[in-house]
Amino acid sequence: MGKMLIRNNVRKLRFNHDEMTQQQLAEKVSVTRQTIVAIEKEKYSPSLELAFRIALVFNSPLEEVFFIEKEEE
Repeated sequence: MGKMLIRNNVRKLRFNHDEMTQQQLAEKVSVTRQTIVAIEKEKYSPSLELAFRIALVFNSPLEEVFFIEKEEE
């Protein structure tokens, strides 16, 4: 099985929710702004709990916020 990459739509969802800032999202899910930056840049994969909290903020299914992509070999 090839390597799987976790991708996300967090940045797009923030802008579709009244241009929510990274800081506003961070406060809503109880993390630092730097954590949101790292998630958006796909440098950090959130815990399952944090992923669900982010999805709840956007009132979206988890699969709409985070998805897996198979890395090309």
